[in-house]
Amino acid sequence: MIIDLRPNSPTYRRVLATELTDKNHRMIYIPRGFAHGFMTLSDDVEALYMVSTPYNGTLERGFRYDDAFFKIDWPLPPAVISGKDLAWPPFDPATLA
Repeated sequence: MIIDLRPNSPTYRRVLATELTDKNHRMIYIPRGFAHGFMTLSDDVEALYMVSTPYNGTLERGFRYDDAFFKIDWPLPPAVISGKDLAWPPFDPATLA
């Protein structure tokens, strides 16, 4: 799932979700200015991703999976969510400026 967070974009706040499986061999490119989230639908999952700059944890930002601003329709109720992901504050569009 990716969400366009570019305020001046015609697809601002639009969510795109796709299922990535070992059968369909799909991949997804997440452009700069987009948020992303993953939900595993089976127990045996490997997720690999690349980033365009070296990782710096102090630059991480996020919002909760159930943030009312986006109203994301997840395929299943989440069974496990990390403490870090539960601790994100509500999304504030002013932080994008």
